[in-house]
Amino acid sequence: MATSSGTPIKESIFTWEGKDKTGKTVRGELRAGGEAVVNVTLRRQGIMVTKVKKKVYRSGKKVTDKDISLFTRQLATMMKAGVPLLQSFDIVGKGHANPSVSKLVLDLRADIETGTSLNQAFRKFPLYFDPLFCNLVGAGEQAGILEDLLTRLAIYKEKTLAMKAKIKSALMYPVSILAVAFIVTAVIMIWVVPAFKEVFKSFGADLPAPTLAVMAISEFFVKWWYVIFGGIFGGLYFFFRAWQRSAKVQRFMDVTMLKLPVFGDVIRKATIARWTRTLSTMFAAGVPLVESLDSVGGAAGNAVYLDATRRIQSEVSTGTSLTVAMQNADVFPNMVTQMVAIGEESGSLDAMLGKVADFYEEEVDDAVASLSSLMEPMIMVILGVLIGGLVIAMYLPIFKLGSVV
Repeated sequence: MATSSGTPIKESIFTWEGKDKTGKTVRGELRAGGEAVVNVTLRRQGIMVTKVKKKVYRSGKKVTDKDISLFTRQLATMMKAGVPLLQSFDIVGKGHANPSVSKLVLDLRADIETGTSLNQAFRKFPLYFDPLFCNLVGAGEQAGILEDLLTRLAIYKEKTLAMKAKIKSALMYPVSILAVAFIVTAVIMIWVVPAFKEVFKSFGADLPAPTLAVMAISEFFVKWWYVIFGGIFGGLYFFFRAWQRSAKVQRFMDVTMLKLPVFGDVIRKATIARWTRTLSTMFAAGVPLVESLDSVGGAAGNAVYLDATRRIQSEVSTGTSLTVAMQNADVFPNMVTQMVAIGEESGSLDAMLGKVADFYEEEVDDAVASLSSLMEPMIMVILGVLIGGLVIAMYLPIFKLGSVV
């Protein structure tokens, strides 16, 4: 809607109540540019309006990838059940627990109601719907198989989220334990060791070297604790901010993560699983291979594989087979390229890529399970050496005094 001067009018959702021609009380919601528009529109429908109120959305939580995945699954399920598109959006939007998601879904519904295609409506919200999502929806609309494509998208997003969750759990477990160990050590250094120091002053004897070292570290902690904590937390904050915002830092970390001992192999397998799953989903939807590769590199979530995908796309666009292009990129294991070669020869590339993705997802599951069982004893040893060493260092003078007596 626009004014005569062409300036767009911001529309809002209004709840209304009134009586129809039979005197029956009716209620509903209407998107309009103001209360006057609501009154005029309803009057034309033969409704005597008694109450109009602008709908106010309370602030909700951030819209997450999990919310988008659930929305995709719900939309696919309802469309397969034959529920009309606009009604499906109504059901999902009004029934969601997160007000932010409800607002997003109802804004999408309003765009579609005015004649915008589903694909174009999604593209207006790039923060939540990436090019891969929009391209697949567009392909589904053109081919008349939107329900099937939404189901594929839902499966893809669910598998991707599950993979990310496994990687995060594998990385967060040791990090959280080490963070707790640091906090416990800091508490011992700042409050416990000084108490022992006062006791040791009355001994009148030379203290063992480990005890003197721990006491020196404790004095440093007590004097500069705010610098230590401020430096660590401030450094971590700015590092993660730079990781999010700086392309150079992201690239450096992506390369470094793949080279990490133990964890690097898990991250590489997860990246290959996402890469093959994305390409399989796009190719099965009928998106041409060169266009599919546009979305695949970014979906892999790693700069090394993004660069490799761009090289593969460039070679494929000049007539090189996908198998040869992937071999030239030199970032895929031999098993992956062999499966792709079989898929190209047999005309079932999407199925073969899906099998590769399934294989690597299972590999990641096994690797994460092995990591968890491996990390527990290692962390226990680290904590035992750290905390046990501090305790022994502080009790050595007491043992020495006992042997003298």
